[in-house]
Formats: sequence, structure tokens, C-alpha cells
Amino acid sequence: MIAPLAAVDLARRVAADIPDGSYANLGIGLPTLVADVVGPDKEIVYHSENGILGMGPAPAPGTGDPELINAGKQPVTLLPGGAFFHHTDAFMMMRGGHIDVTVLGAFQVSERGDLANWITDVATMPPAVGGAMDLAVGAQRVLVMTTHVTREGRPKLLPRCSFPLTAAGVVDRVYTDLAVLDVTPEGFVVLEMAPGLTAVELQGLTAARLSFADELGVLPTG
Repeated sequence: MIAPLAAVDLARRVAADIPDGSYANLGIGLPTLVADVVGPDKEIVYHSENGILGMGPAPAPGTGDPELINAGKQPVTLLPGGAFFHHTDAFMMMRGGHIDVTVLGAFQVSERGDLANWITDVATMPPAVGGAMDLAVGAQRVLVMTTHVTREGRPKLLPRCSFPLTAAGVVDRVYTDLAVLDVTPEGFVVLEMAPGLTAVELQGLTAARLSFADELGVLPTG
């Protein structure tokens, strides 16, 4: 039986790949969990497109400042040395290539590294571009954190995206609850898989063709 990784375990795996000293932007949804699990051996400076640099972890329940929120309108804290500024300056940082890493959610990712994460075919879900387009083309490295399939069981990793693109050919690595995959000129290469999952099972849940690393790793849990 396939056992997908818990969201916090997936966040820990993503956090392990963010270098110490990075300036990072975390997208809305699953990516926000990454900030809560980065180890004490790393100093990551978190950027938010609504005008914050140096965000800290979420405040304890009932202690948050309603005027201190991230781009997803979630309460955050500010670390010593943190700063506030106009969102125009925040977007200039993104567009100017000053963000080392961005972790974004996704509705679809193509084998060419195309990203679709702002609109779907569900009428009840309004489109929401936010800063994703600017981050996708401006960050030095683009990591995607998502579930491997939709709630309906449809693959998210495709030969071509069917939803409108956020940006073309920008994704470097994809982290799902079943696998870690690099985007290469030859398509998706699986680096790690969830415990107990087979290559055949993973391919069956993926519309794009998969290749597998010679030394295939196992995603850590717990």
C-alpha cells in the first residue's frame, strides 16, 4: 500500500536542500511549513513579497500582530535585524535576481520545467497570481513542493501542462509526497521515493515519463 509522506516530513526534506545563508521566499500553502522545520544549524533570511525581509516563525496562538502578516495573510514574527518596506521594493528584489531560492506550490509541472500554479479548471477556485510569476523567473533556484496527484487522483507531473502557465522552463526540482525529482533536459529524473513505493507504482501515478537515478534514495520520515 502506498503511504504518502506527511506534510511536515516533506517540508523537512525541502528544508534540507536550502543552503545556509540563503535569501528565500516561500509560497502560499505547503511551502510555508518549510520555515518551521529548518534546523538550528542554518540561518535563512525569509522574504515576503508584501514587503518583509527577515521573517521569523509563526507566533504562538493568540499572540500575533494583525499588522504583521505574510503574503498569504498568515501572522508571522520578525527576527532581529528584520525590515519592512514597500511591496514595490519587494518585487524589485524578486525581479532583480536577489532571491536565492523560492519554494512554490503547483497545480501542474511539465517535464520541461513549466509551472502552472495560479489557475485551474475549477470554477469555484478564483485565479490568484500573486508574486508567483515574478518569483518563478527571478529566483536563482525554483523548488516546487506539492502532492503527487490531485484529490481526485489526477497526475500533477505531465508531459505538458494543460493549465495556463505561471512561467515556462523554470522549475529545478520537484518535491512531492511520493518522490523528489530533478527537471533535466531529458525530463524528470527521480532521486528519492517514499518508503515502500516501487518505480512501477510511481510511474503509474505520473503522466510524464520518468527516469530513475542509479543510486535511488528513500525519502526520510519522522
